[in-house]
This record gives sequence, C-alpha cells and structure tokens, in this order.
Amino acid sequence: MQKGRPLTTFYVVVPGLYTAGWYFLVEMTCGEMPRTDRPALFRRSVAFLQSWVIDLNNSIMAASETSIPSHCKAGVVVNPGPNFEVRVEMVEVPQPGPDDLLIRLRATGICSSDLHMMQGDLGTPPMSAFGVRSPGHEGVGIVVKIGANVRNFKVGDRAGIKPLLDTCGACERCWGDKEMHCRSGIHTGLMAPGTYQQYIVSPARYASPIPDTVPDNVAAPIMCSAATMYRSLRESGLKAGDWAVFPGGGGGVGIQGVQIAKAMGIRPIVVDSGETKRALALEMGAESFVDFKETTDTAASVIAVADNIGAHGVFVTAPAAYRNALSYLGDRIGAIVMCVGLAPKDSMTISSDPNFLIFNNTTIKGTLVGSRSDVAASLDLACRGHLKQICEVYPIDQLPEAVKRLRTGQVAGRIVVNFDLAS
Repeated sequence: MQKGRPLTTFYVVVPGLYTAGWYFLVEMTCGEMPRTDRPALFRRSVAFLQSWVIDLNNSIMAASETSIPSHCKAGVVVNPGPNFEVRVEMVEVPQPGPDDLLIRLRATGICSSDLHMMQGDLGTPPMSAFGVRSPGHEGVGIVVKIGANVRNFKVGDRAGIKPLLDTCGACERCWGDKEMHCRSGIHTGLMAPGTYQQYIVSPARYASPIPDTVPDNVAAPIMCSAATMYRSLRESGLKAGDWAVFPGGGGGVGIQGVQIAKAMGIRPIVVDSGETKRALALEMGAESFVDFKETTDTAASVIAVADNIGAHGVFVTAPAAYRNALSYLGDRIGAIVMCVGLAPKDSMTISSDPNFLIFNNTTIKGTLVGSRSDVAASLDLACRGHLKQICEVYPIDQLPEAVKRLRTGQVAGRIVVNFDLAS
C-alpha cells in the first residue's frame, strides 16, 4: 500500500464538546484506488463520522444530566412582609418541560425591587399568593438540560433570566415591543421561582443568549438594571449632548443609566451622597456629581452644571427622589421626568402646578423594565466595552448579609451573588 493521498480536510464538531472550545480536525486519505471508487469511500467515511459524533454527543449529554443534583442552594424568604428575613436553604431542583431550559445559574443580581417583593408593599399580590419563596429576577448561567421541543438552545449554552420569565407572545403589547405590560406575563421572583435559586427553569423562547465576551458578573445585572435604563433612555427621546440627571445614580440601576447615557452621547449628572458613590459615578462616566448632603440647594447645583438652564431629562431610580425631580429641570423647555424606580404604594407623588407643565412643555412618563430587544442591545453595549462591572460580589452563603446591606442603603452600584464563589 502506497502512502495515503489526501482526499479532503474538514472539521468535526461535537456540540457537547464545542461549547467548551473543543473540535476535531480530520484529514481523510486513501491508498491507490480507481478515482471512481473514491466518492463511495468518502460517503461511508462521513456516515461513520456522523454516527460517531452522535454517539459521543449522547454520552456527553447523559453525563451532564447525571451531574444535575436533586437539590440546590437557594435564598428563600422567611416571614414575608415588613420584617422579612432571607435564609439559604436546600430546595428541590425543578424539571424542565418540553419547551423549557434548566439553567444552573452562576450569578444573580440583587435588585431593590426584590425588597419590594419580599415586603409585599407594591399593592400587587404577594409572592406567597403564587407559592414562591425565592425572589430575584436577573440571573445568568449555563443550560444543563433542555426539553424535547427546544431548538434554539443546547446544553452548555449560556442563558439569562429576566424580570419577565414569559409572556403570551400573541397580544398587541407583545407584538408592539411592550411585552413587559402583557396581561399574561409571568414575573420572575414573584409569580415563579426567582434567581436566588441556583437551578431554575425558563421557557426557551424567552431566555436571553449571553455572548461569550460578557462575564457573568456583568451580564447578570444587565438582565434587569441595564435593560431597564436602556429602555427608559430610549423612550425619553434625549439625544447626544443633552443633560440627564440621575438622582440616586450611585445605586445599581442609576449607575447603569450613567454608563448607557455616556455611550449614547448624553451628558450624565449624578445626585447622591458619599465618596464611594462619587468615585464610582465619575469612573463610570458622570460629568458631575452633586452630593445632596454637602449643598444647601441641590437643584441650583444641578442647574448650574446644565448650562444654567436645567436638565433635559431626569431619571428617577431612588423613590425618595421623586419629590424633587421636577426641580432639576429648571427653565428647560420640553424636558422630561422618567419614573423608573418602584416605590411602596401611595408613598410618593410627583406634584406640580399644571401651569408649570403647560408653559414649559414638560412631560412626566414611566417605564417598567426592558424588553428582549432592550436586553440584547444592552448586551451589545457590554460587548463593545460600554458596560463595565459595577458590583460587589458575594457567595450564596452570604446572601442574607448582602440583602441586609442593600436594605440599609450601604451599597454603591449593584450586589451580585456568584453561585460558584466559595464562602
């Protein structure tokens, strides 16, 4: 037999290995044979390789499923209401349906909205009405099991969980990029188990693919806080060169708004207090930081920065800031106040003489959370380096402590719980 002659060279990809960066380079050769016999040899060889790939991938998937535990760690709410507590307990790992993913979360953000869910102060039905014990609505992880009908994800893919776990997908609101207002929407961490639980089920159609270049601790807060601020900035109508004020902008939602505004060419001003928040805000792109504890007239300080006229937009993420939101607009015509941060029911109002709104063409508008397209756009900003890590990171066993720190206002930026981080 003479030395084999190369017929072709090609790559063989096994899905279960490719997600970890593995593939095979195959060079097909043959000895002396009539040229007419070579196509048949090629077909038989390819059929063998296809069979080998299927068998190997099935073995990998089976090994993956056997590694799924029966129980996992989760942060659960004890005594929901004004005096709630959070404990870390072992809970049963759920099973995905035919259209679902089972995701092993690597990271979850902790949002102020979680506090409202645990306290039950929004005027909505409480978590307990839906049998939910684990809050949380911004998590990213790895798909470890898929339902029989799933085609858009495979085991090993990264996936994200958002404030909306699913919608009907068939109503006017869903069709019109307003799916966050779908009457049939399922809210994560309120109506379904949330991202404080390490293993979570999500409908495959509504999970968000996570780019490989966006780290877990950056991607998790994007699912809610960044996408929410992207939506609010988009709906505000502000354009490059406009001034945007972020009262409470040193917190987890506001600081995302600062980064996104900067990427859009909008000029951010942060109103907050403390040197830690000042440093974070300026690092993330704020042009000015006004410490409300160090000035006798916060609004005048803001207006002085904004051309001595006033802001084009105010993005309220801290509920206590609603009462002064209009003051930052000064004499700016056509300015807007965007209501972003949830407040306990009936606890806050934005009051104004109607003539002020009329003569100044002022708008007051609310936005809820981001849509799937807003999440995708925010992830794209992160891929291009515009959204950086803005979080303190805790292991799951320290989740109760992290929630207490958020509740007492001790956090600059976001808190992220990383399930893979050792205590």
